[in-house]
Amino acid sequence: MSATLADVARAARVHPGTVSKALNPATRHRVAPDTVRRIVRAAETLGYEPNSLARGLRTRRSRTIGVLIPDLANPLFPPIVRGIEQVLRAADHLALLTDTDNDPELEERMVAMLQGRRSDGFIVATARREHPLLDRLADTDTPLVLLNRITDNPRHSSVTGDDAAGVRDAVRHLVDLGHRRIAHLAGPQDLSTGHLRHRAFLDAVDQSGLDRRACPVVAGTVYSTEAGRSAARDLLALRPRPTAVLAGNDLMALGVLDALTEAGLNCPHDLSVIGFNDMPMLDRMATPLTTIRTPQHEIGAEAARLMLRILDGLPEPLHIRLTCRLIVRGSTAVAGGGTLGGKGA
Repeated sequence: MSATLADVARAARVHPGTVSKALNPATRHRVAPDTVRRIVRAAETLGYEPNSLARGLRTRRSRTIGVLIPDLANPLFPPIVRGIEQVLRAADHLALLTDTDNDPELEERMVAMLQGRRSDGFIVATARREHPLLDRLADTDTPLVLLNRITDNPRHSSVTGDDAAGVRDAVRHLVDLGHRRIAHLAGPQDLSTGHLRHRAFLDAVDQSGLDRRACPVVAGTVYSTEAGRSAARDLLALRPRPTAVLAGNDLMALGVLDALTEAGLNCPHDLSVIGFNDMPMLDRMATPLTTIRTPQHEIGAEAARLMLRILDGLPEPLHIRLTCRLIVRGSTAVAGGGTLGGKGA
């Protein structure tokens, strides 16, 4: 016969409720460390295994969290998902992952299915600035954490990178290299990332004393390599041509590099290019891409931690912004075809 929670409590000389708290990573902090160690030793000696199903029936919680991702083919998201899963798994929770393929109707169906499976809450990477579905979830007090993207509604808890600071660092880097005609390929303006990075770019241009007329902005409708390639063709046709471009994300930056190759031009000799996110493998390209690194794994992990706090009774929405970091590689150089301005990790 397998050991019970009561057996562990007797062996550790504590109340069964203390055992429950000590063996749950989400509540372990409420128990004295010495007591936790004594309980863990007793549980291991007795071979005790928590019964998650029974605990869920008592608490009316399924210990499952729905995770909505817009496009798993985008290399940005796998590290985020890994961060979510690692934290939830350690807390004896299960992540139920769904890829919405950027389709609002599919997203509605997936949310309904996850609610039918009694998901305790949702971690959402699909947010648009105006998002009626998320507003409806908030109206019913459904635990909700947005990551990477946010809505214009501040009542949704969120974990994002500090995009504005990242953009400022990127523009400052280009200015320090002597660039005065810096373009921006903006992401979709119905997404917070596209909107905030666009606004931050204009602010950084003003703060650097550059002329906005010499710093054109082209907005894409999607984050994709093809969108970056198409917009870059328009920029390369301008006279005078920009000497540097900050892309809305890394996929768009890769499209810029494709357009340069098509035009018989060179990066960074003819155009310096900066991306955003630092997707895997960018440092192994023929021209390693300078980019703004978002802490992808930590964004996912922090979103999961925040969800656990909400389930534990966090009363007010919380908005967490994690530091972004400029990673300087071979795709940026001194204006006019000079040498690389520096290297970063």
